[in-house]
Parts: sequence; structure tokens; C-alpha cells
Amino acid sequence: MTNLKVKLGKLELQNPIITASGTFGYGEEFEDFLNIDKLGAITLKSITLKPKAGNLPPRIAETPSGMMNSIGLENKGLESLINVTLPKLKKYKKVKVIANIAGHTIEENVECARQLNNQSRVNALEVNISCPNVDNGGLAFCFNLADVRVLVEKIRNVYLKPLIVKLSASVPDILKLAETCVNAGADILSLINTVPALEVDVEKKALFFKRGSAGLSGPAIRPIALKAVYDVAQKFDVPIIGMGGISCLEDVLKFLIVGADAVSIGMMNFVKPTISQDLVMELEKYLKEKKMKLWEMRLNSSPGPFS
Repeated sequence: MTNLKVKLGKLELQNPIITASGTFGYGEEFEDFLNIDKLGAITLKSITLKPKAGNLPPRIAETPSGMMNSIGLENKGLESLINVTLPKLKKYKKVKVIANIAGHTIEENVECARQLNNQSRVNALEVNISCPNVDNGGLAFCFNLADVRVLVEKIRNVYLKPLIVKLSASVPDILKLAETCVNAGADILSLINTVPALEVDVEKKALFFKRGSAGLSGPAIRPIALKAVYDVAQKFDVPIIGMGGISCLEDVLKFLIVGADAVSIGMMNFVKPTISQDLVMELEKYLKEKKMKLWEMRLNSSPGPFS
């Protein structure tokens, strides 16, 4: 059997296939479609300290080679995640669970991280820094490096397991953002998040989404994500989870080649719910047929984090 194990710092996965936050619910929604225990990890839907209703509809729009969403971080809150969701995930023994937090203040994020640090079923924490910082006029955290530094440092002080920070490619300089996160204590970087975009309702002569812009995901953003992963991987020696428009094995291989150590599957979970498990099997078959090890897919091949 081909060895697909990968080490992202202290986070060890049985294979490099992960599901992206917001596209796989809390795991249980996909139980009828695939064996979750076959995946490397699942990333749970973003959580805030209190339950959140999200944005008014419409929330989804199909686009050429992708989709736009304006969900607004709807979630059931941290207390429900800890008391209801996480106990249900204990039946899965092999897949790692990554919680994702998206608080609107530094203090809210720190409190979420503090409580999740004590949850045995959470193996790592991903911080979404693309959400608006209400203490800073609603500007997303990622656009203010000083805020990012303080946010990651404070979370690092209370969260002792692997810490992932999810970067946006929409910032002026993603390398400076990555450097800030690493220096502040991030163990792993994940990139990219959705890309800001606009849709128009021609009949109403109005913007389609109530909030104006929304997040574009899917194959349309894959080249943007590949460049972001490549740029960061060339500059920093930090484990990277690449994501953005992965829809087939070839896409997975592209991300591994340019420097990702693992990949997350996002929008395609809605199109083909089994895709994450399919990609695990397809990657294993590919490497076996090519008689290659996982690390040999790298642009500058070296064992790195791969077993």
C-alpha cells in the first residue's frame, strides 16, 4: 500500500486530503456519502462564540467555473459545537478534526481558542482572518498586519495544539501577511480563502447579494491559489495547506508540485459529495502506478514533511 502519510509540523495526517471549512458542514452532513475516516482531516464550519444567523438571502450564485457565496458565517455557536457536535465525531478514530474560528474581535477569537484547546476531538485550530474586525471599523483582520500579529500571538498563548492561519490572496502583499503569521506563532498556513467578487441582477437592475460583494470559489480561482501557494512556499519553510478550485486529481498534484503539503477540497463537495474520498484513492493509485513517493511530487523534491 502506498504511504500517503504527511506531517504538518506536529499535525500528522494519514493522507493529505482535507475538506475546507464551510463546505463540509460539521462532518455529519456527509456521513451518507462517504467514509469520513478515510480522509486526512475535516475542517469544521466556522464557529463564533455565540450562534449567528448569517446574511439574508440570496446567499449563493452560480458563476462560470465557480460559485459565489454570502453565507455570513451562519453557525450554531461554540457551546453547541463543544456539547453536541464534537461528541458525535468521537466515533471516527483516524480522521483528524480541524476547528475553524471566525470571531469579529480579538477577544472573541481568543475565547473560542481557549475553550477549544481543552477539546480532545479537536486536533488543530484554523483561524479565519478574512472576517471583519468590528473593533477596527469592520475592516477584515488580514488587511491590518498589526491586528494579525496581536490576534495570532494572543491565540497562540491559549491554544497549545497545531495552529493554522488561513490567508487571503486579496491582500496587497501575501508574503508580508504570511511572515507576520509565522512570526506571531502560526504552525501551519492555509491558503487561499474565497476571492471578493460581484454579481448583478439584470432584471432588478440591482446588486445580486444584499451585502454587495460576495466570495468567489471554485475552479475559476485555482490559478490565483496556485500562485499564492507557490510564492509562500518559495519564501517560507512552513507547512502549507493549499486550496482553491480543486476539482480533480490533476489539481491536487498541481498544488503538491508548487509547495502544498496537503490540500483542502471546497466547492466541489457540493457538486460531488464523494470527491474527497475519491481523491484519496486516486492519489494512492497514481503514486503506485508511477512508483513514486508523495514527496517526489514536489517542485524541488525533498522528503520534507512526508513520511
